[in-house]
Amino acid sequence: MPSRPKLNPPVNMPVFIPPELATLTDKAPAGDGWLHEIKLDGYRTAARLEGGKVRMLTRSGLDWTARFRPIATPLAELPARSAYLDGEIAVLGEDGVTSFAALQDALSRGQAQRLTYHVFDLLHLDGRDLTGLPLVERKALLQPLLAGLPKGGPVRYSDHVQGQGPAFFAQACKHKLEGIVSKRAAAPYRSRRTEDWLKLKCLSRQEFVIGGWMASDKPGRALRSLLLGYYQGGKLVFAGKAGTGFGLAAGRELAERLAKIERDTPPFVAVPRAYQRGARWVDPRLVAEVTFSTWTADNLLRHPSFEGLREDKPAREVKFERPSHKGS
Repeated sequence: MPSRPKLNPPVNMPVFIPPELATLTDKAPAGDGWLHEIKLDGYRTAARLEGGKVRMLTRSGLDWTARFRPIATPLAELPARSAYLDGEIAVLGEDGVTSFAALQDALSRGQAQRLTYHVFDLLHLDGRDLTGLPLVERKALLQPLLAGLPKGGPVRYSDHVQGQGPAFFAQACKHKLEGIVSKRAAAPYRSRRTEDWLKLKCLSRQEFVIGGWMASDKPGRALRSLLLGYYQGGKLVFAGKAGTGFGLAAGRELAERLAKIERDTPPFVAVPRAYQRGARWVDPRLVAEVTFSTWTADNLLRHPSFEGLREDKPAREVKFERPSHKGS
């Protein structure tokens, strides 16, 4: 009688698994060894299911279950004793495109019913650690796990295309999406920034730390511009200012928050004199999502526009980000 195969003993599911992060690139990989997903414009969020209870965790491990309750509720009905999911919380517009500004609006208004959770990875299932499996196998386990949830509901499987990276990216930009994320199909899950995951954006966009602001001299308008930077070698480096992207109400609310954390000296290691006049400096606590056209020769942002605050990312994690030439 043939012996039964040995099964690995069940392992305890971690309380929190730091997420794998993608490296910015300027070229989509073309080989069949890559899976390509639409890049979503939202908050990276993990869902931890155990004992019928779900916790929603930000990329830094903060518990945002209360904010994401309409997502957590259906996840509790998944056919699993325990599971750890990785995905993105976003808000879909009528055109099917996600918008970070719409996400900020929904959260500020307490309209969590507008949120959707796009799940793209499965790291743990019923006592089994899946992080060592190839991505393509993890997704093969994830899709049937979510299959019983209502179609068009708040929780959705994030599908992918295999191969044809450049064509997939071109279509994403044609439909005015943020970009794509390309992942090696055979790679395990690693809790750090890797080159197994590559992100390619249709527009230049990233996070910056707010180190100061300028008040407006126009009636009814509180905020004129934000002074932005990024960390390099432990020091906050000045990157320029953003003077667009916030309306009257949003600008007023942001100015009120900044006024509460003001300081006498600039937090930046150096600031060009042209940007110092009229500046009000703040403790570098707030992180802004910013779109821009490109970098100037002296490493300042060209045509930056404020998209919203990122409350899910610590300021110290904001680094200088330039696309690499990956994608072979």
